[in-house]
Amino acid sequence: MSRDAVTWDTASRDAVNPALRIAAQAARSAFQEALAAHTREALAEYVADGADGTPTMLIDQLVEPAILAALEQAGPLGRVNVVSEEAGFVDRGAAVTLVMDPVDGSANAAAGVPLCAFSAAVAVDGAFTEALTVWLDTGRSWWAARGAPTPLRTSGRRELDGAAVSLLRPRTDLPHAWAAWRAVAGRAGRIRILSSSCLEAALVAEGATDAFADAASDTHRLVDLAAAVVLAEAAGGAVRDVHGRPIEPGTDLTLRWSGVVAATPELADELAATLRAAAAGG
Repeated sequence: MSRDAVTWDTASRDAVNPALRIAAQAARSAFQEALAAHTREALAEYVADGADGTPTMLIDQLVEPAILAALEQAGPLGRVNVVSEEAGFVDRGAAVTLVMDPVDGSANAAAGVPLCAFSAAVAVDGAFTEALTVWLDTGRSWWAARGAPTPLRTSGRRELDGAAVSLLRPRTDLPHAWAAWRAVAGRAGRIRILSSSCLEAALVAEGATDAFADAASDTHRLVDLAAAVVLAEAAGGAVRDVHGRPIEPGTDLTLRWSGVVAATPELADELAATLRAAAAGG
């Protein structure tokens, strides 16, 4: 495994939890190897059903086991429980749990669209304490820990009108979600659809975009939002669920949220309220 598979900023290079670092390095190395060894058609093939109830692509099946193996081989440094998209809850009797999405944006990754990420949060005593998202195509990383200095800063935007907002794809098959999507699109200054929730949340944390949301379709799983809770809040932002459900550590990957990640608590609340009201009327 290459020591420089992930690019660390100066604030995080020596501070990252060892298990988090090991997982990220393994994810990027396995991702690169998968792309080199398989065709796009093969990587996109559905090969199983994951613990979250959704189909598993070959790209997922290649990356996740490599992460779990790397943690196992690391001995005490890698001794953590894991909650992961495909494997579900892996109980190793540890006090620390990694809640991770090995390849967020699997369809992008398999198709050769370079917008996909490894993302994970450290959970201790019922709270997320540290998070890391890595852009798998480049190795660029975003890291933050509660109570620690971070160079991440959101845009600071407080109002929805004119904001730059990333959204999940519009769900025209769900009238309430389609109505919510249109309500935000009609007020935002710019709309983007990148199809990688973890990457989009990291971009909110660094101020590249003002907000990201699922327009009331209840698509997000815990692994999609765990890192955002730490990254966005450390940078001055906020994470909400459209319907007010708490986003906190757990092991049930069948649970769903409509997550909102925004530059400020004010924008997060307004965006969630707008989506909720439009969905109720849709």
